[in-house]
Amino acid sequence: MTAPTQVRVFYRPEDLFEASAEELILTANAAVRTNGVFNVALSGGSTPKSLYALLASKPAGTIPWGETRFFFGDERHVPPDHRDSNYRMANEAMLSLVAVPKNVFRVPAEAKEATAAAEQYEHTLREAFRLEANQFPRFDLILLGLGPDGHTASLFPNTAALGEKSRLVVANWVEKFKTYRITLTLPVINNAAKILFLVSGKDKAPALSSIFTPTSDPNNFPAKWVMPTDGELLWFVTQDAAAELRTKGDASFQSE
Repeated sequence: MTAPTQVRVFYRPEDLFEASAEELILTANAAVRTNGVFNVALSGGSTPKSLYALLASKPAGTIPWGETRFFFGDERHVPPDHRDSNYRMANEAMLSLVAVPKNVFRVPAEAKEATAAAEQYEHTLREAFRLEANQFPRFDLILLGLGPDGHTASLFPNTAALGEKSRLVVANWVEKFKTYRITLTLPVINNAAKILFLVSGKDKAPALSSIFTPTSDPNNFPAKWVMPTDGELLWFVTQDAAAELRTKGDASFQSE
C-alpha cells in the first residue's frame, strides 16, 4: 500500500541537502540490514550534485558504500566524459571519491544510437536484478529532480515515453532539444520502495504548484505521473520552490 505523499519545505538549500543525505543514509543502512544490498538510482542536476558532494564528505562507515549499487534514472545521449553527462557529474562529485569500484552501473550513452543504449541498459537492469520477462526492478531509492517544465528524469511533457507500459528503459525524443534522452520508464520508477524528489529554486515554483493541482494534466507535467504502487513518495523542496503551493490534496506538508 502506498504511503501518503510527504512534502518537507526547507528554508535554506543547505538544510535540504543535509536532510536528503540523512534520508539516503537511513534508507541505505536499512536496505543493507534487510537484503545485504542498497540499490539506488541517481539523478542529474545541480541540486543532486550538492547532495552527492555532501555524501562523499561523510565520515567512513556512515554509508555502506561497498554494499551500494548505483544506477541512473536517466542520461543524455553523450559519452561519459562529456560535460553534459549525468554520469560524469555524479562521478566527479561523489563516485570517484569513495570506494565503489564495481558497484556503478552507468548508461552506455556513448552508443551511436540512443535506442541501442536504452536496450543495453535495460539488459543491465534485468541481469542486475535477476528479472523475469514481465518483472520490473524494485529500487530501494530513486532520486528525482523537477524541471521548470514539469519533467522528471527524461520524461518530458507530451513525449512518447510517458505511455510506455512494458519496457524498463527507453530512448525518448525531446523535440525542444532536438535529441534523444535515455530514461527509466514510469513503471520502473513507480515500482520503487521509496522515491525522493529534490527541488530547489524559484524557477521550479510554477511547475511544483501544478504538480499538486488536482486538475492539471499529467501529460503536461510528467512528474505528476510519479505515484509509487507500493512505496513512499517524498518531496524535499526549498521555500522559494514551494512559494506557489496552494493545493495540498492528500499530501502531508512540513516546514523546516
